[in-house]
Amino acid sequence: MDKQRRNTKKYNFRQSDLKELRSLTSYVLDPLEFKARHGKLLSILSTQVDEGLMSVLVQIYDPLYRCFTFPDFQLLPTLEEYAHLLGIPILDQLPFSGFERVPSSQENADLLHIDVFEIGAHMTTKGGIQGLPSDFLIAQATLFGKAMSEDTFEAIFVLLIYWLVLFPNIDNFVDVNAIRIFSTLNPVPTLLGDTYFSLNMRNAKGGGTVVCCLPLLYKWFILYLPQTLAFRRTKDIIDSCGEFSNVPLLGTCGGINYNPILARRQLGFPLKDKPNNILLEGMFFQEGKDPKNLKGRMVRTWRKVHRKGRKELGPKNCIALEPYTSWVRRRASEYRMPYDYLIPTPMVMVEPSTLPNQGVEELRDEDRLRAWVREREELLQQLKDKDAVIEFLEHQIIDEPDDMVTSLLPQSSRFWKRKYDRLAKEKANMEVAYEREVKRIRATYLPVSRALDDCL
Repeated sequence: MDKQRRNTKKYNFRQSDLKELRSLTSYVLDPLEFKARHGKLLSILSTQVDEGLMSVLVQIYDPLYRCFTFPDFQLLPTLEEYAHLLGIPILDQLPFSGFERVPSSQENADLLHIDVFEIGAHMTTKGGIQGLPSDFLIAQATLFGKAMSEDTFEAIFVLLIYWLVLFPNIDNFVDVNAIRIFSTLNPVPTLLGDTYFSLNMRNAKGGGTVVCCLPLLYKWFILYLPQTLAFRRTKDIIDSCGEFSNVPLLGTCGGINYNPILARRQLGFPLKDKPNNILLEGMFFQEGKDPKNLKGRMVRTWRKVHRKGRKELGPKNCIALEPYTSWVRRRASEYRMPYDYLIPTPMVMVEPSTLPNQGVEELRDEDRLRAWVREREELLQQLKDKDAVIEFLEHQIIDEPDDMVTSLLPQSSRFWKRKYDRLAKEKANMEVAYEREVKRIRATYLPVSRALDDCL
C-alpha cells in the first residue's frame, strides 16, 4: 500500500494578523443592518482557521479536474456555495477583470469618505502596484468609529476586510485591486478564481504558500454537510459561460476554470456517468503570461452566462450511479491518494429466529412495532423541520453566534441580543417538548422499542 501512495507536500498559508481588524467590530452599531448591506463579512472575519486541517485538504486537490478527489467521491467549491457562505449574490454583470482603470486619488477619497489630501499623502507602491498601508486605514477606521461616523467607518472597515481577509496579497498593504473589486460589488467569482488559481499553482510546484481567502475555503469545508441543505435550495446554477463548456474564473493573479458538472451531486442533482472530456477541458494562465489571450476570451464569455435548473439537471436526489463512481475510483487510483483508504467492513445482518409458541402474540408485536416505527419517523421528521426553521432564523439574526462572534459584537446591540435570547429560549423549550414526546412514545411501546433498539 505504501508504494501506491503519493508523498505529502509541505504547504504554508498566507493569513494576515487580524487582531486589530477584529477589534474594529466594536464600532459596528447594528450587525443586522451591516449584514443586509455587506453580507456575512463579520462571520468570515471571526473564523479561526485550523491550518493543519487545511493542509490535509490541500493534499487531495486534483489539478487535472479542479476538485478535491477522495477515494470514491469528489468535492469542489462552487460559485453558489461561496455566495451562500458570504451572503453576497452573484450579480449579472462582469466581475473584476483587471482591465479596470486605476482609480484616481479623488475617486478613492470619495469611496472611502476620506480627505483627498490624506489619500495622496499615504498612497505608496509595493510590489509594483499602488496602494495604502493597512495601518493608516485602521487608524482612520478607529478615528471615525469613535466619532460614530457610520458611513465613513463602514466604507474603510469593509475595504480592510476585502483585502486583508478576502484577498490577501502583500502584508500590511491594501492595493488598488481591493478598491476595484470592492467597487464592482461582485466579488464571488474573483474569490473562487483566486481559490482555484492558488491551489493549482501550489500543486504544480509541489507545495508552497497558498494565497487565497483561507477563512472562506475553511468554512466551506468544515460546514459542508450542515450547509448542504441550504445550497440545495438554489434554483439554478451557473453551468458555463459563452463559448466555454465550463466556467472561466478571473482572479487577481491570473485565470483558471472550474467544472460545475462535477459538483452536481453535492448541490443535490444526480450524476449518472463520467462527464464528457470536453466539459472538463482545463484553462490556466498567469497574469502577464497569456500568449493565447485567454484573459480577453474569458472576459467576453462572462457577458453570456448560461444557467441550468431542475429542468435541465433532473430531480434533486443526490444520486451518483455506478458508472460515475467507478470513474472517480479509477481517478483516485491514478492520482495516488496520499493517505490509506480503509474499506469499511460490511455489516452482517442476522435474521431473527421464529419461536413456535409466538403465534398471535407475534402478530400483535409486529403491528405495535410498525406503529412505533411510524410514530418515531414522523417525530424525527418534525424535529428536522423544526431544526430547519431554527437554523433559518438563526442565520436571519446573525451567523454562528459562538463566543468568538459575540465577543466581537458591540455591547450596545440590544436589539440583536433580545432577538437571539428569545430564539435560544424558544429552541430550548422546543427541544424539551420533543424529548418529552419521545419518552411518551417509548413508554407506550416500551417492549417493542427495546426490541427495536436491540436490533439497530
